[in-house]
Amino acid sequence: MKRILLTAFLLLNIIIVFCQKVDTVIRKDAYYSYYSYTVKNPLYVVYHLYQGGGDCSRKSMNFLSDSGTATNNDYKKQGYDKGHLANAEDFANDCDKEKSTFSYYNCQPQTPRLNRGIWKVWETKIRKESQLKHLEIICGGIFTNSTYIGDGVYVPTYCWKMVINEDDGSIEHCLLFPNDNSDSFQEISLPDLKEKLEYVLSY
Repeated sequence: MKRILLTAFLLLNIIIVFCQKVDTVIRKDAYYSYYSYTVKNPLYVVYHLYQGGGDCSRKSMNFLSDSGTATNNDYKKQGYDKGHLANAEDFANDCDKEKSTFSYYNCQPQTPRLNRGIWKVWETKIRKESQLKHLEIICGGIFTNSTYIGDGVYVPTYCWKMVINEDDGSIEHCLLFPNDNSDSFQEISLPDLKEKLEYVLSY
C-alpha cells in the first residue's frame, strides 16, 4: 500500500512539472497575467512601471475570482497570504489600476514571512528605482511539488522577479525567493532562472 501511495505521489509530481503551460493570457488594466489552469495560478505576470506609488487607499479592495481561478475559500485557514505579483502600491496613483491588482489572476500563495518580509522589501526598492527609470517587471512562481491549498491551488516552491530597464534593455535584477520562512533571496542570472522554470517565458 505504501508503495502504491508513493508511486501515485511521484506520478502527481511528474504531471505537475510537465503540464505547466500558459493556458490563457489575461489583460488587466495594470498587467498581463500568464495563467495556468493546471496549478490554478498565474505562472507569471508582466507589467510596466514608471514613477510608481500614490495615495489611493486599498482598504476596501478585496481579491476577486474568475472562472478557473482560486477563490477566497481556497485560502481560508490555510496559513498562506494572498501574494500580489504585480504590486498594488505600484499603481496607487490610479485607483482603477490598483483595484485591478486584486485579482486571483495576479495572486500566488506565499508564506506570510515571504510576502510581508523580503518580497515586500524588494517591492519597495523597485518602486523607488521606478522614480528615475522606466521598468518592465516580470514575476512569477516555480512549482516543483504537489503542495496545494483549497481546491487544487498549488503553492509555488519559489517565487521570482526580474526587472528590466526599458531605457537601455539591461537587466537590473533577477531574483529568486524561497517560498518558506527563511526570508531570503538570491540574485541569479537569466539563464539560471530559465533552467529552473518548468515552463517557457513567452511575454
